Amino acid sequence: MTKEELIRAVWPSTSGSEALPKGCIRELRRILGDDRAAPRFIESMGRRGYRFIAPVAAAARPDPGLRTPGVLLVGREAELGQLQRWQEKALGGERQVVFVTGEPGIGKTTVVDAFLQQVAETGAPWIARGWCSEQYGAGEAYLPVLEALGRLCRETGGERVITLLGQHAPRWLVQMPALLGDTDLEALQRKVKGATRERMLREMAEAVEALTAEAPLVLVLEDLQWSDYSTLDLISSLAQRREPARLLLIGTYRPADVIVSGHPLKAVKHELQAHGQCEELPLGFLTVAEISRYLAARFPRHRLPAELAQTVHRRTDGNPLFMVNVVQYLVAQQLIAEVAGECRLKARIEEVAVAVPESLRQLIAMQIDQLTKEERDVLDAASVAGGEFSAATVAAVLERKIERVEQQCEELARRGQFLGSIGMGGLPDGTVAGRYAFSHTLYQQVLYDRLAAARRMRLHRRIGEYQEVTYGERAGEIAAELAVHFERGQDYLRAVRYHRHAAENALRRSAHREATAYLTKGLELLDTLPDTPERAPQELVLQTTLGPALMATEGYAAPEVGRAYTRARELCRQVGDTPQLFPMLRGLQRFCLARAQLQPAGELGEHCLRLAEGAADAELLLEANLALGERSFFLGELDTAQAHLARAIALHDRQQRPSPTLPIVQDPGVAGRFHAALVLWLLGHPDQALQASQEMRAIAQERSHPFTLAYAGSGAAILHHFRREEGLVQQQAEAALAQSKAPGFALFLAQATFLRGWALAVQGRGEEGTALMRRGLTTWLATGAEIMRPYYLALLAEAYGKLGQAKEGRTLLAEALAAAHQTGERWWEPELHRLRGELTLESNARKLGPGLRNEVEECFRQAMETAHHQGAKSLELRAVVSLSRLWQRRGEKKRARQMLADIYGSFSEGFETADLREARSLLEDIG
Repeated sequence: MTKEELIRAVWPSTSGSEALPKGCIRELRRILGDDRAAPRFIESMGRRGYRFIAPVAAAARPDPGLRTPGVLLVGREAELGQLQRWQEKALGGERQVVFVTGEPGIGKTTVVDAFLQQVAETGAPWIARGWCSEQYGAGEAYLPVLEALGRLCRETGGERVITLLGQHAPRWLVQMPALLGDTDLEALQRKVKGATRERMLREMAEAVEALTAEAPLVLVLEDLQWSDYSTLDLISSLAQRREPARLLLIGTYRPADVIVSGHPLKAVKHELQAHGQCEELPLGFLTVAEISRYLAARFPRHRLPAELAQTVHRRTDGNPLFMVNVVQYLVAQQLIAEVAGECRLKARIEEVAVAVPESLRQLIAMQIDQLTKEERDVLDAASVAGGEFSAATVAAVLERKIERVEQQCEELARRGQFLGSIGMGGLPDGTVAGRYAFSHTLYQQVLYDRLAAARRMRLHRRIGEYQEVTYGERAGEIAAELAVHFERGQDYLRAVRYHRHAAENALRRSAHREATAYLTKGLELLDTLPDTPERAPQELVLQTTLGPALMATEGYAAPEVGRAYTRARELCRQVGDTPQLFPMLRGLQRFCLARAQLQPAGELGEHCLRLAEGAADAELLLEANLALGERSFFLGELDTAQAHLARAIALHDRQQRPSPTLPIVQDPGVAGRFHAALVLWLLGHPDQALQASQEMRAIAQERSHPFTLAYAGSGAAILHHFRREEGLVQQQAEAALAQSKAPGFALFLAQATFLRGWALAVQGRGEEGTALMRRGLTTWLATGAEIMRPYYLALLAEAYGKLGQAKEGRTLLAEALAAAHQTGERWWEPELHRLRGELTLESNARKLGPGLRNEVEECFRQAMETAHHQGAKSLELRAVVSLSRLWQRRGEKKRARQMLADIYGSFSEGFETADLREARSLLEDIG
């Protein structure tokens, strides 16, 4: 094999020199004792490369990432049998999701190890395994899944996994750049811009189904009590899919930790259990008899007293990890020792009971104290590096040779103390070193907690500095890890930078909650830094990135959104000319619009337009026109709105794909067509409005952006309400509800709930419908949103009218009119006046005297005049129909017919819509 082939195969993402394989070959020869002059394993082929010349036998399947190799397992036969039964179901195409649960040290990982060993021996399935991290796992989206996939791709046969991921889950593959060469990575990055939560979930679901069509897959995700939100979303998504898949997903976690921390895993598991979509395998404590069996297996030739098992059980309560460490302690203290070829207890049982520490943590601490200083130093640094670590990292921070650190780690692993070896690993700078993992997280925690604060801080900082240099331009790939090291190392300036990079990584995965957490932490750390000229631009970037993330999780009108953008505006004034100015203005404009603050929304929109025109930037022009079009629509300035929205749609359609320059809350092409559809209907073009709505839904489906899909579903429901298509309103609202279940979708959830309630109310389910409408409106207003309040109140008033509660309806209309006059939101004002007239008629049908008739007529006239002034021909038609019907009852048929014929004749489309059919029927009735 040539040196170039070796570099491509082993270091595909490293732009290294020929020194990389040369150094590794030299190290391999040293380890193997291979003489270069008379080689037995590796032969040099001149300057070209190397040839492996030793006999080759069939290789055993790589181990499945075992954390507890060689550990004796007792008392878990039933649990292993149950896992095997679930695996058999999975082999039949019935996907299985299993949670293995229990307290720390109960043996979750050991049981999983034993099961995976059995599975691996069959040689059939793919096994992928990843761990959540207490240090930084709860914030990094999909951390254990990406780790599991990375391991799987690096195993024998991993090339096929990479191929399938490229075909079915390219947005996942691009998150693992080390698996790709530079050219392939750049091509993939260009191809997959615009990842969304929904698309990420769908891609992985399809990839799993493609993978398991070729071979069964066992996916293990450990320590889910520290999981990020996105990983839980994926578990739910995989569990809920109905398509066949030979998948066994095993998750381990500590229930007590989940309950105490309020982690969402508890709710996720309960939801899946309620639908029969997951199983739980709780692990209990070992019995005295099982401890006896362990002692018999641990010491095959022994004369240990039977009381020893009882003593160990009393001290440990049957916790397996505590039990194993007690036995190791007794051996280390020579309390169990070999005498004449047999293991015996060299002390009385009473002395043993006194000698054993009372807690597992105390016992671990005593074992640490018995190590050499050099070993303790290695473990101390390793505990700061993480649950898994490279010997190269530990060697660098301790300023020792890698070989020496590897020797110490290997010796600890050989003795079964604290560590296990998990193979070799390369770093981006070409360094290759052994990788190790703590046998149990409790070992790492005890070591970490024992460190003096100053030493812990220095170790974190050194590790961060080493990894930053080692990863170089690729440091962003481990941004979450670096953020933690620099934060705990009190290098807050670099910690802020990497919290921002970690947030950007999360946003690329559409993980808005994780991004919000990183950005919030970055801002907190920034507050601790001196007020230098560099600080304001840094904070501005954080605030303008935080705004869209908060919109996605809390809603457009949330107070937190307003605070982020208001602060960003102050910072823009300090900084001066900055690329963040437009995103800040557009974000603040969205916030003001959602709160029905239409005057400042207009001023901000005009500022956006001036900036966009000055820059001659098509993307900025699109957003500025969209901002002004939305605002003009709510004001009832329909012609202006139509002009701005038409320009926005044209600019959008000229783009090849959504640009990453601006933070995207939802697709602007969908938002533009939604408002354009409503404007077109109001202007009297119902068929064109329907066409725009259909285009909106098609773009939303293509984009698969979660906000966009929910937005489009609610938008379609509103247009169908305009068209009086109750059944379609219900259908679209229910579709939007399904899209709005994710956290942070309160606005769309509220809107869809409200519209579904209206559809039910007008279809004869009045009490149920109005209750839903009330709930939806309360949820809407609770987010801080005030926009569309008059519209919602009008629909609720109409529903009360259907229930015969006209008085309550009129009260709601009075509130709606007051809100419209206060905010200037007048686009639905004509309907407010018309409905007030209709409800007045309904409540006084038997005693409609001249005074009330005049009041009703004035309501209809005001509706007509307001609609005519706005150009809202469809609402003017409704007002004319109401007034014509009133005049017909008074015998003024000729007058009624003339007015109705004029407005009906002005329409050129939509003659089969409910409004125009009603107008035509009334014309025929008047005669």
